[in-house]
Amino acid sequence: MAKNNPKVADGRDRRITARQIGTVVILVLSLWFIAANTESTTIRFWVPEVEAPLWLVLAGAFVVGGITVWLVGRNRRAR
Repeated sequence: MAKNNPKVADGRDRRITARQIGTVVILVLSLWFIAANTESTTIRFWVPEVEAPLWLVLAGAFVVGGITVWLVGRNRRAR
């Protein structure tokens, strides 16, 4: 009787993990939230004020947050 094992020839496991499901859920919810907020907003940096669409501000914050999480996670794995 053959085992039903989702490993490929190189030995990597092809199962979907809870982390992957969580990542997809957060990504979908974030994209929905960004798409739902389309009005314009004023952003005050230290001195200048900039008016921009809220979806652009949210998308920028999401990208910066994702890069930060990636860098911190990469740094922890190196230890």
